[in-house]
Amino acid sequence: MPYELIAVAPRTPELRYYEEPDLGPRQVRVRTELASPKHGTEMVGYRDEAPARRPYDPLWGCMMPLSDAETASAFPMRLGNMAVGIVTEVGSGATRFRVGDRVFGHLPIRETHTLDESAVDPLPEGISPVAAVCLDPAVMALAIRDANIRLGDHVAVFGMGAIGLMATQLARLAGAGKVIAVDPIPARRELALRLGADAALDPLADGGDVGLAIRQMTGWSRDGRESRREGERVVGGYWEVPTQVGQRGVDVAVEVSGNVRALHQAIRATRFGGTICALSFYGRDAAGLRLGDEFHVNRQQLISARVESLPLRDAPAWDLRRLVELALSWLRSGRLRADGILTPIVPFAECAEAYRHIDEHPEDSVKLGVRF
Repeated sequence: MPYELIAVAPRTPELRYYEEPDLGPRQVRVRTELASPKHGTEMVGYRDEAPARRPYDPLWGCMMPLSDAETASAFPMRLGNMAVGIVTEVGSGATRFRVGDRVFGHLPIRETHTLDESAVDPLPEGISPVAAVCLDPAVMALAIRDANIRLGDHVAVFGMGAIGLMATQLARLAGAGKVIAVDPIPARRELALRLGADAALDPLADGGDVGLAIRQMTGWSRDGRESRREGERVVGGYWEVPTQVGQRGVDVAVEVSGNVRALHQAIRATRFGGTICALSFYGRDAAGLRLGDEFHVNRQQLISARVESLPLRDAPAWDLRRLVELALSWLRSGRLRADGILTPIVPFAECAEAYRHIDEHPEDSVKLGVRF
């Protein structure tokens, strides 16, 4: 009697029994070994935060109002993002797999999956199940390629969830000279240091001005007492005044937390002319984002980066398949590490309560793992 993890209402997870369907000719049946949810985007839907439900219309290229049908409840909704399992049955016309093959893919948290054989892929040799369910955050983090991190750049990464921890490692692989991790949760900061960050800051410390703290530890400057008013008068009564005494701040800030106030601090931490790369999905209005401050004065670039918004900026040379192959290669070789990211790992029987807990107590997790 198989069960699956669902949300029956906002923030209300439970295990539900389901009927196993008949196996179609091109289908396979998979018994799950390990699964994991997506803590960011999936949580916004789990909480039923209304702005997240506006549909994107590719013809108009923008979000559109909800129709009457779309305003209906999204619940019950399946929970989970990726899973690894073993093929237990193969349809009469299926040719990709045999019984006993280990596979993985974007799958919900449930005991079995009956699906078309094209919906999953063979688990590559040398890739552990833990690394496989961390493929999604690795691929999502590869969107920081749009930030154009250069050799020696100072980089700050805001948010040490699974994607942020991958982005921290990727910034180092891209040649960053200094990588600063930012997260309010001590365990995540410690993990970021183990995975290669040079420093890890608490954004709530010292009055919550982590942007200024990052400026104080990066860049160069002349005598800080130099008057900002020094300048040269030009035609029409304008004064040509240097905006900055020096070049304090990171060259690139990557925002991965989904917190609008973190986006503001990422802007505040970035030097004059620097780049802020937003990987996050923001499910709320932008309270706390003050674009009239540093962003207005410092002539920064704010880039939205997302690997699933196709084509990519550097298409056709790069596409989603190439990003996935790169992420798998680096997870296999150890250049990208997943150790410590799947925390905690709980038995399937306990996953409903565990899912509730990661929402209510994010300080106790990085990325939930469910073992079957």
